Formats: sequence, C-alpha cells, structure tokens
Amino acid sequence: MASIDVNAPPPQLEGKYAAMLVCWLLGNGCLFSWNSMLTIQDYYVNLFPRYHPSRVLTLVYQPFALLTIFALSYHEAKINTRKRNLLGYILFFLSSLLVLVLDLATSGKGGLGTFIGICAISAAFGIADAHVQGGMVGDLSFMPVELIQSFLAGSAASGALTSALRLITKAAFENSQNGLRKGAILFFAISSFFELLCVFLYAFSFPKLPIVKYYRSKAASEGSKTVSADLAAGGIQKLPESTDEENRKEPDRLGNKQLLLQNIDYALGMFLIYTLTLSIFPGFLSEDTGSHSLGTWYALVLITMYNVCDLIGRYIPLVKFLKMESRRGLMIVILSRFLLVPCFYFTAKYGDQGWMIMLTSFLGLTNGYLTVCVLTSAPKGYKGPEQNALGNLLVMFLLGGIFAGVTLDWLWLIGKGW
Repeated sequence: MASIDVNAPPPQLEGKYAAMLVCWLLGNGCLFSWNSMLTIQDYYVNLFPRYHPSRVLTLVYQPFALLTIFALSYHEAKINTRKRNLLGYILFFLSSLLVLVLDLATSGKGGLGTFIGICAISAAFGIADAHVQGGMVGDLSFMPVELIQSFLAGSAASGALTSALRLITKAAFENSQNGLRKGAILFFAISSFFELLCVFLYAFSFPKLPIVKYYRSKAASEGSKTVSADLAAGGIQKLPESTDEENRKEPDRLGNKQLLLQNIDYALGMFLIYTLTLSIFPGFLSEDTGSHSLGTWYALVLITMYNVCDLIGRYIPLVKFLKMESRRGLMIVILSRFLLVPCFYFTAKYGDQGWMIMLTSFLGLTNGYLTVCVLTSAPKGYKGPEQNALGNLLVMFLLGGIFAGVTLDWLWLIGKGW
C-alpha cells in the first residue's frame, strides 16, 4: 500500500473536481429518499386523510434523527467513519425499498396499519440521516470548503430533483387510474436505485480520490482515529513517522464542550435557521395555504419553488463577495428571518398565490445560503479531529432545529380543528 507525505503541498486540482462531483452525488443520497417521501405528500394526504401525514411523518423522523446524532456526536472520536457512513447509505437503500414493498404488498390501500408501517420507515430514514449527514459533514470539515459546499448543494439538489420528478409524474399520470400511486411507486423505485449507487460511490470511489486521501492522511497525522478504515480503503497503509519529536506526542484536542462554547453562535444559528424553516415547510405549505387557481398543483409548486431556491442559495456563497462570514452579521440575518412567520400568516389569510410563491422562494433561498455560510465558516482554525467533531455538533443543532420546527408547525392548526 502507498503512503502520502502530509508535509507536501496539498493537491489543488488533482481529483478535486471529481471529488466535488462525488460529494454532490453523496449529498443527493443523504436526503433523496426523505425528499421523495415529502414530495409525494399529495399521495399520502389522499391515502391517509385523517392522520396529517405531512406533519406526522416529519415529526416521527426527527426524534430518531436527533437521538442518533446526539449519541454519535458524543462518541464521535472513537467511531469508524467508514462504517458509519456506509451503514447510513445502506439503511437509506433498504428503507426506500421497504416503502415500495409495503405499497405493493397492501395494493395501495390506506388504514392505520399501513400508516404505522410508513411511520416506522420514516424513523429509519431519520436514523440513516444522522449517520450520513453528521458523518459526511464532519469528514468534509477538514477538507477544502468546495467539497462540503458541493455536499450541501447536493442535499438541496435532491429536493429540487424530486420536486421536478413529481411534477413530471403528476402530469404523466394525472388522467390515469391510480395516477398518484403510480407516480409514488416510480419515485421510490428511482430512490432505491440511487441510494444503492451512493453505497457503491462511498465504498469504492470516494476514498480513492487523491485530494480525499491527502486530507484524511493529514487528519490522521493530527491525531484523528476515525479515518483509518477509509485510509485503508484508499490504499494508504500508514503515514510516514514524523521526525519532529513534538509532532509524535499525543496531540491535545479540545473537547466537545470547549468546541461548543467557542462556536455557540454558529450552533444556535444552525438551530434557529431550521426551526424557522421547518415550522413552515412542508406542513404549512401542504395543508394551510388555502385553495387557489392551481388546485392540486399548488402545494407541489410551492414545495418545488422552495427546493429550487434552496439549491440556488447554496451556490451563492461561491461568489466570494456575496459570502457572509461576519459572526454578528450572520446572527442578525438569521434572527431577522423570523419576520417571515407573520408574513406567511397574513399572506395565507389575505394574499394570492403569487405572493405565497415569492415568500416560499425567499424562505428556500435564505435557508440554503445561510446553511452553507455557517458550515463553511465555523470549522476554521482547528485541527482535523476538532473540525470533524465540530461538524458533527453543528449537524446535531441543525437536526435539533428541525425537530423544534416540525413541533412548532402544529401551532398553525390552532383554531382549525382536526
């Protein structure tokens, strides 16, 4: 097996663009299955009209994701990153396949038993998300920012792609018998195939990219214990021993508590970004925006516009003068987004669909932009193991914000009855 000289200059171009593409695809796989389930909410609302699936499925998903990421973040320094991410992608694949099998086995019939099965699969998606999202963000935090940006853009692209596919399948099957079901079946067949592709990409392609091997070797030289299996998969047996006596000592590493205290504004920022977003998307957009001329297409158009603008927002920070890195500035913008709550309330009550589409687009644009700004700014100034740990902590607060958001989303139902 080969070794890498971590004291040599980092590879600036070799494998970088291939790594960005693979990261984009892996980011897609992180949320493709879950976004597929969110995007076919019109099918589930029709199948389970009494159970509020757009809200319940998200509410089931989040506690499992949050508890799993909490446990994984606590033990992050000792966890084999390769096994963690592979387990997550495999679980995504099996869960997507199970949605398809359950629908075929029940012949597309509703009922409490089927809904409980869908909820159990939603919980499995949450566990898989915590494994993959925390593991990948932590792993990419000690690599060039272009890689983590590509991963985050890929996760947003999964929403845009699933929304586009949903619009196409709805148009294709709208006038056929069981059109909603046929579109849903096609969705999860595609989702299962794509998640299987991600398993192979992460297992065989990603660890062999030169730029990935270099930064993992560098992290290992700084004391990281989580990358050894990935280094072996990439053909790196061991690092050359340092001749510097000081570098051979066990490196000092900040604990999770210290990292969190030094970056509490970034952590709270991630929490607040997703608390606001998930208090509106997708539950409010799916059920509480009234009836308009777009009819059954209305909720789909809103979700599509959110996802497309979320994707666009994640590419804006690539333009350096548009990227916000001021810690105070980021917090001011994050807090100001809460003004969207009364805006959505009064637009749903008095506005027309054009204003709602514009507001939803702005919600997605700011969500994507702020997510990338925070996650690419926070891990600076630390060694590889600390950057990995901080990436996991930020994802934990992100998932905590999502859980708070989907819980607060139920407040929109006050006064509407059940």
